[in-house]
Parts: sequence; structure tokens; C-alpha cells
Amino acid sequence: MTRDPLDVDVQPVAPDSAEAGLVLDAYFRDIMSRHHGRRATRHEVDAAMNAEPSGDLCPPRGLFLVARHGGAIIGCAGLRLVAAGTGEVTRVFVIPEARRRGVGQRLLEAVEAAAREQEVTRLRLDTGRHLNEARRLYARNGYREVPPFNEGRLADQWLEKSLS
Repeated sequence: MTRDPLDVDVQPVAPDSAEAGLVLDAYFRDIMSRHHGRRATRHEVDAAMNAEPSGDLCPPRGLFLVARHGGAIIGCAGLRLVAAGTGEVTRVFVIPEARRRGVGQRLLEAVEAAAREQEVTRLRLDTGRHLNEARRLYARNGYREVPPFNEGRLADQWLEKSLS
């Protein structure tokens, strides 16, 4: 059941800022909890954040976006420029209370617009089959399954979309 869309403001922030740190912590807690089928421990969250750093999600190699509603950060998404014409979507997350309200769609649209500005013609991402909301979002937006292009620790599905 889709609820009324939220009015959100999507803006870039530095991935090492305090506000980015809070939403990235929530992102990794959610991913690790779903992966383990239980609430992730602080150690597991910290280990995941260290294993998959977000510091490169800033110009000139990337971008980190946050979605705000009423001043509160309710989601994030990142773009990593990996090769000429190729970008990677990463860290797409919406807090559970704001899901199914168009926030993920707005974040993905903002990432795709930023990728086009950087002359990216192909976007790729990895995800987990247990992340049902994300998989539906990507399918609705034209991402198609491709062979693995990395060795993501938690990934078991790889997707790609042409922006040309």
C-alpha cells in the first residue's frame, strides 16, 4: 500500500559530515540487520562501514545526497564515478517510517540527473535479494540484471541502466 508522497528536499552533503554519518549509520544498521535476520550489533555496523567506506562519494569522484523532510534527514543515495561514462549507484536508503512515500524515487532521480551532468551513460548497482523495496524501485526505473561486476560482500544481484 502506497501512502501519500512526502515533500522532500534532496541536496548534496559531504560524506564525512555529521549529518551524513548519522544516515550512513542507519543505512548500514538496516542492511546488516536484514542480512543477519536480526538487529545488527554496533561492532557489525562499524565493521561494515569500515569495509565499505563512503569517503569517495564527493567531487570529483562522486556525490552523496540526503533527503530531508521538515528539516530531518530521512534518506540518502550516492553516486560513484567508476570509469569514463560509467557510474555506480550506492547507499540508497530511506528510513522505514518514510518508505513507500516516493522518497527513494526522488533520490534515484537526483542521482540519475547528477550522473547525466557528469556525462555518465551507464549506471550500475549491486543489491541483495532480501532488499525487496530497493529491487522494486530499480525495476520500475529500468534497471536490468547483469552479470556480477564486483565482489560485493552482501550483494547477490547486479543491475544496470543505460542513460543514453
